[in-house]
Formats: sequence, structure tokens, C-alpha cells
Amino acid sequence: MVAYLIRSVVQAALVMLAVAFIAFSMFRYVGDPIASIVGQDATIRDRQELAESLGLNDPFPVQFGRFLANALQGDLGISYRQGRPVVDLLVERLPATIELALLSALFAFLIGLALGVYAALNRHGVFANIVMALSLIGVSLPTFLIGVGLIFLFAVQLRWLPSFGRGETVAFGWWTTGLLTESGLKSLIMPVVTLGFYQLTLIMRLVRAEMLEVLRTDYVKFARARGLSERAINFRHALRNTMVPVVTIAGLQLGSVIAFAIVTETVFNWPGLGALFVKSVEVVDIPVMAAYLMFVGLVFVVVNLVVDLTYFVLDPRLRGTGAVPAR
Repeated sequence: MVAYLIRSVVQAALVMLAVAFIAFSMFRYVGDPIASIVGQDATIRDRQELAESLGLNDPFPVQFGRFLANALQGDLGISYRQGRPVVDLLVERLPATIELALLSALFAFLIGLALGVYAALNRHGVFANIVMALSLIGVSLPTFLIGVGLIFLFAVQLRWLPSFGRGETVAFGWWTTGLLTESGLKSLIMPVVTLGFYQLTLIMRLVRAEMLEVLRTDYVKFARARGLSERAINFRHALRNTMVPVVTIAGLQLGSVIAFAIVTETVFNWPGLGALFVKSVEVVDIPVMAAYLMFVGLVFVVVNLVVDLTYFVLDPRLRGTGAVPAR
């Protein structure tokens, strides 16, 4: 277990190094940051002085080395456009994105798990077949179309929910939340459903398929022959063995939710990291773009490590070997 943890941390460090290199090198070719900062009226001398002050004239290895050294100290640079530390910008937007992503993941996991179990245990039922047919909508429709449809129905036609923004928030130090206000809760409903709907249908279909496979195994037949109740067989034995692949997908989908919240935040004008990234792309704010990509990489690395450790809790067979099942 300890050896596995050490190996995972080393692998995570190498992955983050690769992500930092890709982020810093890729965003160097998306545009001219000097032009977006000074405009068209600046003289050549003004542009050269600004490039020199920002260190853009240094060779790429020097720029990347400086960026990496500062990042290890928690300094992700200064925003070209706003002139503020990138860390401060991320901290301001982080609560909105984390709140949206966690609620979307929780919504997708709980509803998807419940519907998947129901569809597996009642696979010939009418409602189960309707649920599986409707799940194709979540798999097929793009996220932005689901968001626009919800806005049209609940904001424009029924006028039950706000169509944009985060609503009123409450601050606890640097953290802000909309869960404690009525407008904040209403503002969360449509973005959460939009962001979590695809993950919900994916988890639901996976749970149904895995549980049907587990219910056909020999040890389930043996448990039924011993006279165990259907409730004990379904939930104590079948569901627990179903959870290993489900946890894998649900954990990795949490990283995807944070990474791809850009579309949802843009549709609902949600003040999160995704919206900040989109605005940074428009003005070629390289430090902000690179920091966002590193943050997404860090989320995937941490989630992947947590998922691997969760295997040891769900599957006792892995504790003796220290092996982790292939994903």
C-alpha cells in the first residue's frame, strides 16, 4: 500500500510536469498578447518595452523554467489583461466552479445509481424501458442544447428560474456559496441539471449493465440457493461488486465535469473558472490559460488517485495483493 502510494505520487508529479509543459508551450501560439494589451495605437518601442518587461523576449526554455519555478512556489504569474496575480483570479472563481461541479456530480451519481439499479432489477418493466430510452437523450444531445432548452422552458416560458448568473451568495472568508439563499438555490438548478445530465445517463447505463452481469454470476446463484433474501442478494452482494467500475467512471467524470464546465458556464453566464478561461482566450492571457489547464490536470490526477484508493475499500481481494484493476 505504501509503495503504491509513493509510486502514484511520483507518477502524478510527472503527469503535472507534462501538463505544465504542454500548457505553456501550446498557448504561446494562440495569438499576440502584446497586441491585446496595448492595442493598435502603441508604438513599436512601447511594444518592445512591454515584451521585455513580461519576459516574452527570453528563449522558451528560460520562460518555461521561470514559470515552473514560480508555480512550485504557488506563483502562477500575473494576468496580462488584468494586471493581477493569477492565483487571486482563480481563488475568486474557484468556489462557483467547485460548487457547480460537486452538485452536478452528486446529482448524476445518486440519480444515475438509483435509476440504474431499478432498471436492472426490473429490466422487463415498462418504466425501466422508458428510462433506458430517455437515457439516449442525455448521451446524444450536446450540453449547450440541453441548457438552452431548459432556459427556454423554465426561464422564458414558465419564468420559474433565473436564466443567468449565480444569484445572491454568502461569503465565509474567501469562499462564497449560493446554497444558503433562495436566489442562489434557484440559480443552481438549471446549470446543475445541464452539467450532470450526460454523466447521469452514463452512470445509469453502466450500473444497469454491470449489475445484470453480476446477477448472472455463480456466487449470486449460490447465495439465492442458500435462501438469502432478494434484498440482501441485490444490495449486499450484487450492488457492492457493481460499484468498482462505477466508482472508476464516476470519479473520472468528476474531473470531466470540472474540465468541461466551460460550456455550461458560458450558457448560463456562470462566474466560474470556465468563463474566466474563455475570456482569457479572447485576450490571449497566457498565464491564466496555462494556470487553468494545470488546475484541470491536477484535478484529474487527484481524482484518479482517490479512485484507485477507493478500490481497496470496495474490493477486499485487492488488499492482499496491492494491485489495482486495470481501467
